[in-house]
Amino acid sequence: MKISKKIIVSLFAAAVLPLWAAPKELKVLTIGNSFSASMFRTFPAIAAADPECKLVLAGANIGGCSLERHWNEHLKAEKDPNYRPYAKKYTLRQLLTKEKWDVVTIQQASRESWRASSFAPYAENLIGLIRELAPGAEIVIQQTWSYNAAAPSLAKWKIDAPAMYKKLTENYTSLAKQHDFRVIPTGYAVELFRKAMGEKLVAVTPADTSKIAEPDLPRTTDVAGNFSWRKNAKTGKKALVKDFHHLNARGQYLQGLVWYALLFGKDPEKNAYVPKNISAEEAALLKQCAKKAVAEFPQAAPKVK
Repeated sequence: MKISKKIIVSLFAAAVLPLWAAPKELKVLTIGNSFSASMFRTFPAIAAADPECKLVLAGANIGGCSLERHWNEHLKAEKDPNYRPYAKKYTLRQLLTKEKWDVVTIQQASRESWRASSFAPYAENLIGLIRELAPGAEIVIQQTWSYNAAAPSLAKWKIDAPAMYKKLTENYTSLAKQHDFRVIPTGYAVELFRKAMGEKLVAVTPADTSKIAEPDLPRTTDVAGNFSWRKNAKTGKKALVKDFHHLNARGQYLQGLVWYALLFGKDPEKNAYVPKNISAEEAALLKQCAKKAVAEFPQAAPKVK
């Protein structure tokens, strides 16, 4: 993917990171789903590339898990001592008390993130539990992102990607303001990338993916969207798997940079780690989007307590 240097220089030259105190060691627990688990693929490597940073990272993540389900899984585990919903090994209580966490993150399931009614009372219940079991941890919200513009679910919900982003941002920001929480602006970084790409941003091509034959794949220049051919275990036939929701390799790198910049208070442009499948030019833009997102996103809590 060819990216104009003018795009990078003109849009991001003025971005400046907030002057937060930068801790050298952080113990972070995520309470989420695949939208936080994807960060595990890049954030540890980014932190490891910085000699001033040490990261201990663990996840209470279940694919597709909403705030409501996290709370219900906790209640079920409290009643049944043999029930372990997280990796079939842990309860939420066990994970919250496993380490002296510096940060515990929460987020809503992406499909519910744009629905304000989906947050209560489950976000409040989980916040109360975190404060009880990990009183020394800062609770931080991960802002999720809007789907690839070609996602069929958007048409089903009768909204578009910008509307989804606007609604989910309002919901996360409202929750953050209620509790003076900081927000990890992953979703905003995705929007900045899309804006920077301009006319070069391609949702999916060809638009009609039904005519694609193996080994060809749909193409997208967005950071959200993954496509692959997979064999059906029963029929033995391969089918095109279309994922318009999750971040691809570039998106996962962007996400890890945002987490690094926000939680460690470090400049992502100075971090040396770049995944092998990402060009230097792409990395430069992604780093600048992460830096600008953390610098610009309005925070209810401007400093680490």
